[in-house]
Amino acid sequence: MIVVFAGSIGRLPVGGHAWVNLQYLGGLRALGHDVYYLEDCGEGSWVHDWEQDEERTDLDYPTAYLRACLEPFGFGDRWIYRAGERCAGMPLETFREICAQADVLLVRAVPVHPWRAEYDLPRRRAFIDVDPGFSQAALLAGDPPLRETVERCEHLFTLAQRLGAADCGIPDAGHRWIPTVSPVWLEHWPVADADETSHFSAILQWRSFEKTHRYGRIGRNGTRYGQKEVEFARFAQLPSKTSQPLRLALTGGDPEHLAGCGWDVRSGWRATRTPADYRRFIADSRAEFGVAKQGYVATRGGWFSDRSVCYLACGRPVCVQDTGLADWLPVGEGVLGFDDVAGAVDAIDAINRDYPRHRRAARAIAERYFAADRVLCALLDAATE
Repeated sequence: MIVVFAGSIGRLPVGGHAWVNLQYLGGLRALGHDVYYLEDCGEGSWVHDWEQDEERTDLDYPTAYLRACLEPFGFGDRWIYRAGERCAGMPLETFREICAQADVLLVRAVPVHPWRAEYDLPRRRAFIDVDPGFSQAALLAGDPPLRETVERCEHLFTLAQRLGAADCGIPDAGHRWIPTVSPVWLEHWPVADADETSHFSAILQWRSFEKTHRYGRIGRNGTRYGQKEVEFARFAQLPSKTSQPLRLALTGGDPEHLAGCGWDVRSGWRATRTPADYRRFIADSRAEFGVAKQGYVATRGGWFSDRSVCYLACGRPVCVQDTGLADWLPVGEGVLGFDDVAGAVDAIDAINRDYPRHRRAARAIAERYFAADRVLCALLDAATE
C-alpha cells in the first residue's frame, strides 16, 4: 500500500515525540508499505526553540529537526512540512501526486486544519486518538479543527481500550471508535544490558506543549480533569518512602521543589532531545515509574503510554498508574499498576525482588501486545476496509 502518515515531529521537537511517529513510519515500512510523512501546521508554524527558550514561526528550525530525525531511518526524501502556503521537504506537486495514488491517510492525534483538498484524494482516511477523553470532550464542545478532521475520516481509532465499559467515563461523542495501542518498532528497541543501572526513571512534560490544549469537561457530571501535574503532585514525596533511587526528566514544573523532595531531576528536553537521547535515557534506566494525566486515571479508559511501551521493549519493567489496565493487559509481571503512594512503593519493591523475571516479562509483553507488525497490520486492515 501507499500510506501517508500525518504527525507532528517538527512542531514538538523532543526525542520521545519523534519516536512516537517513527514507530509508525518504520513499522509500516517494515511491513512492505510505501510510506510518506506529512506534517501540516495549518495557517502557521509555531515551535518552541529549546535552546533559545522562545517561540519561532520560521520553517528552518522545525524542519532541520525533522530532517535529522527522519534521515537516519531512510525517510530523508519522503516528507513534507506545511504551514499556510509555505512548505519544505518534497515538492508540493510531488506530494499531491502521492496523495492521489495513496491507499490511506493516517492522521495521528493532531487535527489537520484547514483541511486541504488533496487530503481527500487517498482511498481511505483514518484518525488515531491518543488523548482519550479529552478528544471526545473537544468533539462534544464543537472544536472546529478536530471536528473537521474527524468528519473527513472514515475510521476512528483510540487508545481507550475500555471505551463503552460501564465504569468508563469517556463518551463516544457520537462516533464509533476502534481500540488500538501504541506500536513499537522492535528492531530499533532491543533489550538493554541487564541491570548495571540502579535508578527507576520518569519522563514528564508538566503540561501540554500546545498553547491551547483541548482540555474540556470530560467524564460524568461535567467534571473537569487536568493533566499530569495534578496527579504527580500526589507522588512528589515518593522518594522519602522508598530507598529506590528515582530519576526524573522534567520539562516545565518546579524542578527545585521536586529535587528537594528527593528526585534526581534532569532537564527533560536536554535529557531526551533527540531520538537517540530518548532511547538511551530509557535503556539506562532500571525500570519506569509512570504517572498518567488525571483525566486518564479518572475516566478508567485503559490508556497505556507510548513511553511505557518503549521501556517494555528494552526489557525494562514498568510500574504505572492504573487506568483500568487489568481488563486488557497482563498486570503483575513486567507491568505493575498502582493507585497511591503505598501501591507505588509495593510495585517498586516487587520489581526489585525478582528483577530478572520482570525484565523477561516486560519484553514478552512488548512482543505480544505492542510489536509494530501486529499493531499496524490490524490498524491498516480496519482503516482500509
